[in-house]
Amino acid sequence: MTDTHELSQAELAEIRSVSTPEYDRSQMGCGIVHFGVGGFHRAHEAMYLDRLFAADAEAASDWGICGVGVRPPDAAMRDALVPQDGLYTLTLRHPDGAVETTIVGSIIKYLYAPDDPDGVVEQLAAPATRIVSLTVTEGGYNFSPSTGEFDLDNPDIVADLADGAVPRTVFGLVTEALRRRRARGIESFTVMSCDNIAGNGHVAESTFLAFARRKDPDLADWIADHTRFPNSMVDRITPATPKELRVEVRERTGIDDRWPVVAEPFTQWVLEDAFSMGRPALEDVGVQVVDDVTPYELMKLRLLNAGHQTLCYFGYLMGYRYVHDATTEPLIAELLRRYMSQEGRPTLQPVPGVDLDSYTETLIDRFGNSAIADTIARLCQDSSDRIPKWLVPVIRDRLDNGGDVTLSAAVVASWTRYAEGVDEDGAEITVVDPLSERMVSAAVRSRSEPLAFVSDASLFGDLAGDERFTKPYLAALESLRSEGARATLEGLLA
Repeated sequence: MTDTHELSQAELAEIRSVSTPEYDRSQMGCGIVHFGVGGFHRAHEAMYLDRLFAADAEAASDWGICGVGVRPPDAAMRDALVPQDGLYTLTLRHPDGAVETTIVGSIIKYLYAPDDPDGVVEQLAAPATRIVSLTVTEGGYNFSPSTGEFDLDNPDIVADLADGAVPRTVFGLVTEALRRRRARGIESFTVMSCDNIAGNGHVAESTFLAFARRKDPDLADWIADHTRFPNSMVDRITPATPKELRVEVRERTGIDDRWPVVAEPFTQWVLEDAFSMGRPALEDVGVQVVDDVTPYELMKLRLLNAGHQTLCYFGYLMGYRYVHDATTEPLIAELLRRYMSQEGRPTLQPVPGVDLDSYTETLIDRFGNSAIADTIARLCQDSSDRIPKWLVPVIRDRLDNGGDVTLSAAVVASWTRYAEGVDEDGAEITVVDPLSERMVSAAVRSRSEPLAFVSDASLFGDLAGDERFTKPYLAALESLRSEGARATLEGLLA
């Protein structure tokens, strides 16, 4: 393709190779401020809103997105999106090899908080802002997974709580904005979490209120009375943007996008209908708006998310580096099916309108989509945030109800073996985790102190004291070390 267009609003009218926004972006207002503009947000919430604006141009005038970055790495997203006027390409890769690329236009502004924190606060405090949405990752809520307590000793939180502090965390920015809204007689916006946490709205409410109560108890009372925190379940496999995607999109479409997004075709969003200042008509574009998200979120967290953890450590130790390759390994596919049917599913509530047999098989098909090329390394990272929130609740539920946890315990053992930082061939494993030093040290120490890894109560609660868990855990861990991952799975599934 000879003509190449650098992606921007000015170039949009010249692009003919892919679908582009047909609504008038110059008339869009910011009704949503979103923290954590990464690949998932751009493949999910921003995509749904773009779809809504295409169907109802009037919605665009009220519900455009202002993205906000808070952490130093977010400067890269600023540098990508600001020159492109918030535009980006979303590429969907189908299992049959079909590829479709569209330009998404629902993000109309991007602010990097360290550049202008007061500008971010004023954007949040503006009357037009009616929803503040979040994809700040599981760890971004700054709470202990075992106790649920907000970490008031986090240095960034301590700094934001100081008198006269210029806010630098999402908690500080949002709380200051709510203080200004109250002072100006403006209603509270809704805080809408889109992160993979059970009861994500409840978690957002408890963490933001914990910060606000320490900062200003009267304001916290106002927030408790006026701010809504809906729960949601979100789902779309969105790997980190591969380095070659920018070149591939440019060569195939003629569009030079500084930071394109790639995702699977499947997408789902179940959203609790609890908003303080209204919401866009997302049900018109496929979002399931319900009274109770809990059954759906448990299904997703305990089957899909915990399923990812079930395959990733065993897969890595067996030499696989891509999720689709590991999923085609019969032992891993069987492990997934058995974990989901025997340990994950019994902990679920009835899920209205969902055939769980079909859902399980759909998950395995999605994991096996080679066109996505999702990496096992991505699934293995940040395990100290993920396992306590996705798998430990399954183990706890099973034990509380007299169920077997052999497979779940083996998954924890595979994490322990992976966290030692050396694979079965003696090659180094780079353990990417906010607690990497602590986890690697505990994993290595567990060779002489068998329960050292699972004795971390902040991650595992009291599981180290329950023989119903420790017996299968230690058996799997010993086998992983003496026989290897493949032989361990063979024995486990015999």
